[in-house]
Amino acid sequence: MPHYRFSDAARLLGVSDDTVRRWVDAGHLTAGLDASGRKVVDGAVLAEFARSQAEAAPDPTGVGRSARNRFVGLVTAVVQDTVMAQVEIQCGPHRVVSLMSSEAVREMGLAPGSLAVAVVKATQVIVETP
Repeated sequence: MPHYRFSDAARLLGVSDDTVRRWVDAGHLTAGLDASGRKVVDGAVLAEFARSQAEAAPDPTGVGRSARNRFVGLVTAVVQDTVMAQVEIQCGPHRVVSLMSSEAVREMGLAPGSLAVAVVKATQVIVETP
């Protein structure tokens, strides 16, 4: 498993290096030393920590669905013509873009600042590694 320096772990978690140091000092995150004597976090430990720290906004719809990829966020932009629209939703650190009919945008009242849930049901997800 790879090891991540504090600066890399901070970038992946979206926090500062100092925050990672404080988490390690407080015992919330375990660190070790690499071959050069630098403090590092094991990749598996970092992945589990990231999962435990992830706080998704609660889904306001209360509707049960089979799709597991649900992202609650705020609409940040709507670009539409007479037939189609592009809706951008900021869901935490993730930007989700949806193409839909302009009619659907009007019926749902989507506009910048609207609360929305992006539900993604995909049969293909591409995973890349560096």
